Amino acid sequence: MTLPLTAPPKHICLLRLSALGDVSNVVPVVLAIQKAWPETRITWITGKAEHSLLKGLSGVEFVVYDKKTGLKGMRELWQSLKDTEFDLLLHMQAALRASLLSIGIKAKIKLGFDRDRAKDWQWLFTSHKITARKNSHVVEGFYDFLHALGIAPESPQQLQWLLPVSEQARQEATEKCDFERYVLISPCSSQRARNFRNWTVEGYVAVVRHLYQHYGIKAVITGGNRDIEHQYARDIAEQAGTPVLNLVANTSLQGLIVLIERAQLVIAPDSGPVHFANAVNTPVIGLFATSNVHRTGPYLWQDWVVNKYPQATAQFMNKTVAELSWGQRVRHPHAMDVIKTEEVLAQIDRLLQHSAFTDTGRKVTVS
Repeated sequence: MTLPLTAPPKHICLLRLSALGDVSNVVPVVLAIQKAWPETRITWITGKAEHSLLKGLSGVEFVVYDKKTGLKGMRELWQSLKDTEFDLLLHMQAALRASLLSIGIKAKIKLGFDRDRAKDWQWLFTSHKITARKNSHVVEGFYDFLHALGIAPESPQQLQWLLPVSEQARQEATEKCDFERYVLISPCSSQRARNFRNWTVEGYVAVVRHLYQHYGIKAVITGGNRDIEHQYARDIAEQAGTPVLNLVANTSLQGLIVLIERAQLVIAPDSGPVHFANAVNTPVIGLFATSNVHRTGPYLWQDWVVNKYPQATAQFMNKTVAELSWGQRVRHPHAMDVIKTEEVLAQIDRLLQHSAFTDTGRKVTVS
């Protein structure tokens, strides 16, 4: 078989294990494949937490790999697929764990990233590569898989997002949050080594007060079950002096999607919730200083990010963005302090008074 295909494949395997924001950005690829090739069977190999977000996605069979199971789990997955040969493997994760997992997956074609984007030697594990693209957003990397298959829409902006949400998740969101108008704040990013993406408690307190005092918008705080996330939520609620609902570690992932869908606005650092908001078209202000918004920002809302990455690279790395490798992180514990409270408040006011906000139907009375 060669690319682009002359006929729809019978069975595709998509390999993307993590992370939550990234897998939400892969969903448009699945929807585009289903639209172009409605008879094609799709199997998606993904992570345990990611499956809890994706389960219910129409027309997709899931195979779950728990990274905690290591090589033993890989062998079990290979055994479960030993009698299956896919026409096509879309290897959409440039990470060594995913590449090792791909070894035991039989496919006539294994399509991966181009050499520049094939981190962790992914190019060694694939037979075909997508076309190179310089300085691209993560979403554009996923779009380029569709381009290689000959079924891409005219531009990545035309991709369609549709995250699965169960009725149980909708009921959960209704029961846990009775606020009519609220901002959803997810203050902490995931825990990774030297991953400094969290803004200050004082900044979030000022944001919560501003939104309530000027727009009557209450605050819902969400996050995972880590001590730092619980502490952030408690501190924000205690110091704000305004209505704050603390739902940290108290929602399912699909319940979180519903809460984001119903929110007037989402505010978060470079983390899953900014991409979830992008997917359900909820206005989102991302807080970026340690990562490049043009690579990992909320794709359709990049213009609304508070982007202090250039200032952080200058202050903590003594380099311009152009002098860094594409997407290089700023690994300094004080990098997010470059984001000033008044800049975030100004961006909030700009968004709430802009057609990009009112066009969503989330109309507010501006004082």
